[in-house]
Amino acid sequence: MNSGKDFMRIVSLLSAIALLVGLSFEVLSGHRESFSKWYMWLQFAVCIVFMSDFLYSLYYYKKRASISEARRHRAWLDVLFLLISIPYLNILDWLHLTPGRDVALLVATLPIIRSYIVMGMVVQWLLDSAVARIFGAYVLTIVGVTYLAALMFYDYEVDVNDELRNFGNALWWAAMNATTVGSSITPVTVAGKFLSVLLPAIGMMFFPIFTLYVTDIYNSKSSKK
Repeated sequence: MNSGKDFMRIVSLLSAIALLVGLSFEVLSGHRESFSKWYMWLQFAVCIVFMSDFLYSLYYYKKRASISEARRHRAWLDVLFLLISIPYLNILDWLHLTPGRDVALLVATLPIIRSYIVMGMVVQWLLDSAVARIFGAYVLTIVGVTYLAALMFYDYEVDVNDELRNFGNALWWAAMNATTVGSSITPVTVAGKFLSVLLPAIGMMFFPIFTLYVTDIYNSKSSKK
């Protein structure tokens, strides 16, 4: 166990949850002209935590020369994690570049994706079985993507789609599309239509993981008998 790395995991997890709650409040509050100042500072603080976690990981793995080779193989993934941890929204604000709400929401989701990655890492850290880790990551991904898509769909469509009355409708729409069942709510914006294609595709890609987990449980019980 490494106390420093465990501490960074906990801090990153709390920051990830805070950012997700903050974005939820920001979207559901109904102010869609621009993001609030408090949310901008929250996102900036969380991004600093994520980047600090990245730098600490470099320091941690540099000390452990025995796994440095494996770490180099996934360097591109670490770079990707760093890129989506940068507070682009704050940088645009400091440069006095004010993108429209649609673009700003898309930029704001990048740290949220990093938040889900943090949560997935913590789930894998807590679980012992390799298959359980895969299933935990599967559940987190499906639930996380569904909730984030519901937030985005609600923000994009609530003022222009007569079929969308509240966030509950958006959450139902996202859940039905993620499970490839489909929803009676028809998107009218470009972003909404894109999400209606993306969600079923993600659901179909991750369904084999659920099948793998169930098969592993069945095989384990059969071998014990």
